[in-house]
Amino acid sequence: MLNIVGGYTCQKNSLPYQVSLNVGYHFCGGSLISDQWVLSAAHCYKPRFQVCLGEHNIDVIEGDEQFIQAAKIIPHPNYNDSTADNDIMLIKLNSPATISSRVSTISLPRSCPTAGTQCLVSGWGNMLSFGSKFKYPSLLQCLDAPVLTDTACHNSYPRKITSNMFCLGFVEGGKDSCQGDSGGPLVCNGELQGVVSWGFGCALKGKPGVYTKVCNYLDWIQETIAAN
Repeated sequence: MLNIVGGYTCQKNSLPYQVSLNVGYHFCGGSLISDQWVLSAAHCYKPRFQVCLGEHNIDVIEGDEQFIQAAKIIPHPNYNDSTADNDIMLIKLNSPATISSRVSTISLPRSCPTAGTQCLVSGWGNMLSFGSKFKYPSLLQCLDAPVLTDTACHNSYPRKITSNMFCLGFVEGGKDSCQGDSGGPLVCNGELQGVVSWGFGCALKGKPGVYTKVCNYLDWIQETIAAN
């Protein structure tokens, strides 16, 4: 997702919950929600991959990283790949992460996001707008943006927004997330409110980013973790 077009390089290790899903290369983001579980997007599903924690520069081994195989990969049972509804996935790590100042968990939300709230979205997505010319940054990128009203979200994507989705960003374009960090975190007031899901292009006018609404899945997350 993330292109963080119009964003900035995050302060090193300032987002200790951010993870990279890796199959020899970074393909999606995710968020550490307990020492053994990561939350990401169902459209990031692959049958096997490694989870990289404590990353800042994904092209260089900096010494703070932890690399742990995914032991269980559990997309939401009602994920619909044509509508992107229920685009959420849990990943159980093969062994617990070592919690430190550079690797730690993010809280799940206690309530759903409200329009106007400023949030932080992050990832290693491509930094050029308009399609084919992909330029992927090595350093973790950040973007501060507001939650949009449901009306603005529906108007941007008529008949495509379900009750499990919300929009973030700037309807005027120029800042948004794009290809490359699907599954990554959207954090508001210290809580994981969104998972990067989809959007039309990158930073296009009237096309904000669309995120899975984590607050709708608290029971599923709790039950899945308890059963596995």
